[in-house]
Amino acid sequence: MTLPVVLPAGDWVRGITIQQPHLACILAGAKTVENRPRPWSWRGWLLLHAAQRTDRPALRIPQVARTVRGREMPTGSVLGLARLTGCHQDPDGAPPCSRWAQPGAWHLTLTDIVELPLPVPARGQLGPWKPTEDLLAQVLQQLPDLTW
Repeated sequence: MTLPVVLPAGDWVRGITIQQPHLACILAGAKTVENRPRPWSWRGWLLLHAAQRTDRPALRIPQVARTVRGREMPTGSVLGLARLTGCHQDPDGAPPCSRWAQPGAWHLTLTDIVELPLPVPARGQLGPWKPTEDLLAQVLQQLPDLTW
């Protein structure tokens, strides 16, 4: 899928590192909430980076297993792009905002999720991180419908 949008100039993008299989669930379009221990103030575009480590116990969760069945799950690479539009916690006693939402976690709301045709090897880090110009150029090269 390609997005018919014009990306803003300047400081408009950050990276987020997510363990597999959680990132594969996001790229499949099933998971639009990413759970984090702290709130994020950043809003805008995110490079979706797969951590080096895979959360193996998560592969036994039925909704995860169904979602990632047959999908490749590379690690240590940027695999997509998404827009972070919000960050919230569910109120105590309220139903979860998504079947993917963990109680007590901060929920990052992701939209406009785009999977790259090819992984771009990169190092991620905890929290939102700023990608290098070279990394961003490699990602955008695979998304020719995105323009400045």
